[in-house]
Amino acid sequence: MSDRFYYTTPLDPLARPLIEELTFEYDSRYGSFYDAEGATKEMNRFAPEVFAPPHGNFVLVLRDGKAIAGGAFMRHEDHGTSEVKRVWTHSGYRRQGLAKRVLAELEEQALRQGYSRIYLTTGFRQPEAVGLYLTNGYTALFDTSADPETIRKLPFEKYLSASHFVTSTASQISPRHDI
Repeated sequence: MSDRFYYTTPLDPLARPLIEELTFEYDSRYGSFYDAEGATKEMNRFAPEVFAPPHGNFVLVLRDGKAIAGGAFMRHEDHGTSEVKRVWTHSGYRRQGLAKRVLAELEEQALRQGYSRIYLTTGFRQPEAVGLYLTNGYTALFDTSADPETIRKLPFEKYLSASHFVTSTASQISPRHDI
């Protein structure tokens, strides 16, 4: 079993099953809570181009040619800040540390693309995501003792520094590399 990062776009056919499952998951957790159109509207809120260099990126984790996890970032309105979106692990591959590896890869890539800060939000019905961010150096920009449903969108931030990463030459120049 060999996993590798693969930089592409959300339109890549390899990404489709992962994105479809994420959309289904959003619908099952939130339904029409935010909007009558549900998760489909959320998933289409950003054009694929915002997740492309030079301001963004989109990465998949491939195992045996199949996308099993992924995530993206785009330029945030604050200078020097990227916004992480859609960190996701396929339901059949959870509890293997894949989301943590995707998050670390996105952080390293954002740093390589000139960003010094990451901002992100997650939903109040995604405690796994809250745990992921809190255990990976992110600062909650909300009262963590409050009922998450009263806040709804839970914001986090993390400042990036090259000293936090051990970056190989291969990962700096190759859009695909083993993990």
